[in-house]
Amino acid sequence: MRRVRVHPLPTAALPEAEVMLVVDVIRATSTAVMFLESGVKALWLTAGLEEARALRQNGELLAGEVGGLKPPGFDFGNSPREVALAELWDRTVIHATTNGTKAAHKAAQVAREVLLASLLNAPAAAQQAARLGSEVAILCAGKEGQMGMDDLYTAGVLAQMLLAEGFEPVGDGTQVALHLAQKPARPLLEASEAALALAREGLGEDVAFCAQLGLSERVPRLLQRRGEALIFG
Repeated sequence: MRRVRVHPLPTAALPEAEVMLVVDVIRATSTAVMFLESGVKALWLTAGLEEARALRQNGELLAGEVGGLKPPGFDFGNSPREVALAELWDRTVIHATTNGTKAAHKAAQVAREVLLASLLNAPAAAQQAARLGSEVAILCAGKEGQMGMDDLYTAGVLAQMLLAEGFEPVGDGTQVALHLAQKPARPLLEASEAALALAREGLGEDVAFCAQLGLSERVPRLLQRRGEALIFG
């Protein structure tokens, strides 16, 4: 049997999984997709800003956010719109965010395969997950320890696509996500706390960008670890 399960938060007792799709749609996993679209050769995810700063040794670019804003000394914030306009061919980017990159580190502790998913790459991410295993978990990053409606919605969209591939839904979290996924993307994302926080910082246009479905076929996949970094490509 092929099964899909949605985890609304990266809890301490997260069970093992064959394949785990990590979702932080506003904005870390959306930004990660756009980094690959912009030509980076490797994307290093760290759990915190200091780990990111310590890893920069050979011209790597730093990307990240604190309270939604670019940290001092970083080359990029956490905006997929900003990254979409950049020419980053053959560069390495070290990425650290409040929720998404931490969730990726949690997934790497329990999953054989870790993929980064968003609405931007949802069709490709679901297809790749289906190829990689028969037990797929979707991990929502949430917002500072609280469930995020935007991530749960995106998890529902991914789960719908996996159901079309012959997967069976498991657990109440999956059913809630599937129910949310019946709604239109942009209004639902705009009502989330993550979107409202961005709007207060004048970054509301990022939400509309993140609401686009299937813009990219790039699916960041965990390749290896290097010190405090998870290397995706």
